[in-house]
Amino acid sequence: MEQVRIVIAGPRGRMGREAVHMVMNTERYTLAAVLDHKYEGIMLSELEGFQGYQVPVYSEIEKCLSEANADVLIDLTTPEVGMYHTKTALQHGVRPVVGTTGFSKENLAELAAICEEKELGCIIAPNFAVGAILMMKFSQMAAKFFKDVEILELHHDQKLDAPSGTAVKTAELIAEVRETKKQGHPNEKETIHGARGADYEGMHIHSVRLPGLIAHQQVMFGADGQTLTIRHDSYNRASFMSGVKLAVDTIVNIDSFVYGLENIIE
Repeated sequence: MEQVRIVIAGPRGRMGREAVHMVMNTERYTLAAVLDHKYEGIMLSELEGFQGYQVPVYSEIEKCLSEANADVLIDLTTPEVGMYHTKTALQHGVRPVVGTTGFSKENLAELAAICEEKELGCIIAPNFAVGAILMMKFSQMAAKFFKDVEILELHHDQKLDAPSGTAVKTAELIAEVRETKKQGHPNEKETIHGARGADYEGMHIHSVRLPGLIAHQQVMFGADGQTLTIRHDSYNRASFMSGVKLAVDTIVNIDSFVYGLENIIE
């Protein structure tokens, strides 16, 4: 099988570290370089936890992509940096796989337009855990029968965006099959602002941020005399790597923009 040359942005983050190890330990992948805002001109092996990884570190994406001869960029940074990296990768003919959440609808539309112009694939994945993707798909199925639904997402306290990209994507998928409905008592009143969470077409989304958590979400449906709860839990970052592999293996064969692994999981 032809080797896929990969650049990883954000190698020192929790997800980035897992991605580096996954790529280095996957026979058909070659880690061509890494992007790190703090280091330039050293080898990855010089950083703690990457002993033996003779891979160059760049701080400038333009220089990195010009020299690394990469096929795919895996970006696991922040929305602002991730947007810049993604656009730059596409301009260099490199296909981005982006696990950063927090992109706006305008960002996604801009990236989709660039992909169409360049005839290049790009995958933006709010969640790389295959179980989380199934949770979202099952929730969309359930929403055809249960119109009252609330989403509770729980993450570690270093997560920057709320609600999570997974929660927003779940709400969007449910909204495709659910008529907009304002839930709760028509005269309910929040005695503390925000008590009912965010409102997305009448659905409520609640965000929890606590140390000790990784990534968890439950979707709760209610109807007369019954409830249905669909829940997914990621207990470590390794749980996301099967989805990263799926995205990389898919992106080298497509020339379009994809938002969400649920679109390629089958």
